[in-house]
Amino acid sequence: MKLIRDLFKSHDSIILFRRSFSITSRAFAEKTITIREAIIKAMDEEIERDERVFLIGEEVAEYDGAYKLSKGLWKKYGDKRIIDTPITEMGVAAQHSQDYSTWYSQCPGLKVISPYSAEDCRGLLKAAIRDDDPVVFLENELLYGQQFPISDEALSSDFILPIGKGKIERQGKHITLVSHSIGLKICLDAAHELEQNEIDCEIINLRTLRPLDEEIIKTSIKKTHHLVSVEFGWPHCGIGSEIIARICESDAFDYLDAPPLRVTSADVPLSYAITLEKNSLPQASNVIKRVKHVLNK
Repeated sequence: MKLIRDLFKSHDSIILFRRSFSITSRAFAEKTITIREAIIKAMDEEIERDERVFLIGEEVAEYDGAYKLSKGLWKKYGDKRIIDTPITEMGVAAQHSQDYSTWYSQCPGLKVISPYSAEDCRGLLKAAIRDDDPVVFLENELLYGQQFPISDEALSSDFILPIGKGKIERQGKHITLVSHSIGLKICLDAAHELEQNEIDCEIINLRTLRPLDEEIIKTSIKKTHHLVSVEFGWPHCGIGSEIIARICESDAFDYLDAPPLRVTSADVPLSYAITLEKNSLPQASNVIKRVKHVLNK
């Protein structure tokens, strides 16, 4: 009590006390976890919840996974639940950095998930494990170590997200940006810069590529009247191509004030050299250029 009385002896002290309390409150209120932590925790909870669930793959057991995505699971559940498969890398090449979203999304009967945030990964991985149909869960290795805010609700062991439903990642009124996985990052970066030019972008996180949430895209277009799709895949027969085709075949087409455009990787084999790779992959600057073109700015 003496400490509190001393703090209130002057006006300046009161301000310092209030600021300290505010910072402490925010620290307790906002929790963050990495994508890696979200995936490990989701798998751990589902393996513990259902004795039929097991993990099988290359180096997932004693080695804890190539990216440490199964860390601690083998020690906890043993050889019967966490199973290593044989591996040979003779002849393997040129396949580590490409985007396979479209390849999998073309398969009837297959559900394809492409998450961005820790909440996406946690809720959708648990949904995928519980789903009776085959599900492909696409992870971007560049996101594994990224920290994302997460709510107490999302940390609940019963938290799942519905497969086939997108999310409005950012509200806006001038143009709709549609993306998935790491593409959301360059969309958000571009939107921040475009905001300085009084261009307000609405950003849709698809979350699931098959089934595709058409309604969330249509609803947004009817508000913004403009569309740009963003992906790290190639342009030919890409996710953006499918999105634009569906919009042009729907009533949402009548709401467009300009032709929709795509931002994709360059239509070339993805290079191993980091400088060439960077020039092949989409950047926030590409999104900004496309947005300004659509809006005739």
